[in-house]
Amino acid sequence: MHHSNCPKQLPTKPRPTWEVADIIRIFGDEYRRDYNPPGDHRQIMHLLEICRTISLGGHIEKCDTCSLLYNAYNSCRNRHCPKCQTLTKEKWLQDRKRELLPAKYFHAVFTIDHKLNPLILINKKVCFDILFRSVNETLQEFAKDPRWKLGGQLGFIAILHTWSQVLMEHFHLHCVIPAGALSFDRTRWISPADDTFLFHVGCLSQVFRHKFLDHLKKAYRNNELIFPGRIAPLKDRREFYNFINLLYDKEKKWVVYLKHPFAGPEKVLEYLARYTHRVAISNNRIISVKNGKVIFSYKKRSEDYRSKPLTVEGPEFIRRFLLHTLPSGFMRIRYFGFLSNVSKKHSIPLIRQSLGQSPDLPEKVELSVQEMMLNLTGIDITRCPRCKIGTMMNIGEFSNRTPRCHGPPYQQMASQQ
Repeated sequence: MHHSNCPKQLPTKPRPTWEVADIIRIFGDEYRRDYNPPGDHRQIMHLLEICRTISLGGHIEKCDTCSLLYNAYNSCRNRHCPKCQTLTKEKWLQDRKRELLPAKYFHAVFTIDHKLNPLILINKKVCFDILFRSVNETLQEFAKDPRWKLGGQLGFIAILHTWSQVLMEHFHLHCVIPAGALSFDRTRWISPADDTFLFHVGCLSQVFRHKFLDHLKKAYRNNELIFPGRIAPLKDRREFYNFINLLYDKEKKWVVYLKHPFAGPEKVLEYLARYTHRVAISNNRIISVKNGKVIFSYKKRSEDYRSKPLTVEGPEFIRRFLLHTLPSGFMRIRYFGFLSNVSKKHSIPLIRQSLGQSPDLPEKVELSVQEMMLNLTGIDITRCPRCKIGTMMNIGEFSNRTPRCHGPPYQQMASQQ
């Protein structure tokens, strides 16, 4: 659970003034009293509170030049922690970089009607699985349809996001799609007739809506859904089907957005770096905490994405943050078609060769934690933050029951190194 090789908060890199962990420490008891959260939410709150603190232990580093002693605390490594995604994301990106095809890529977004939000919040795993399945079936159906002049299998990466800029429910999938398809006999790459256009978004929206709602009705028939609290009336068959039938209305917007293609594979990586391992809010967006309230920044598309402050009560901030917890073990990044884990070992070399490149993937580069952090921040995490010359050496471990380097016996131990 613990990871001692976490990036250190060096003096040369300013920290955010406030963190989600601070808000949980200040308002956590009030939130627990008022909302009585489930056990998994309590566990996430606890892990974020103690991340990179003495509670998780760590190791002591000593500069080999000036003898500075430094505590490096273990991280919680929870997927919802704003401080624990940097290295996970970087490792993931290094693997995806090798798999990029020399083709244009499209970015598609599939959004669920917000009237379904209360049902989805109670049935996350079932509904999120349906979302992934419906998007895959929709895109593969369009790739097979001769109207769109592909006639093959698409490959794409799908990334689940559950939040809006103001931390409310906004369930949607981001998809990164190479412009082309693999023939069904898996022998050739089929490029689109127009690589600035893939499919018509209005048609995608209609098919996606029908597939999602059809799968949702099947889940209801199979007793896979639960209906506690305010959605209890939907347990009644007539109420459920009346509710679902209203969502088939063509006037209702199931937003599907298909952007123009990226300007080359390197831009795909820039995009992935922004979207893959995000949590609901980064610490940098928290402006202040005062008078029982949290102020954080958000942006609205309708206002040209200008940053604005939003003020909410402290417990309400925690409630919104925890709306976006994922079921245990749930995979929020998935691969489909010729990019699926089963297919890509054979399909990617074939496609590369079809596009005039060597079928051999670039050699995998295994970067150390030090190298990754140097690439990301320009900071050498092994360099002494005080003298800027020496190298910080690991001289001992400590737990939450042993003293750290600011007192005996570690000062004595360090002097004997």
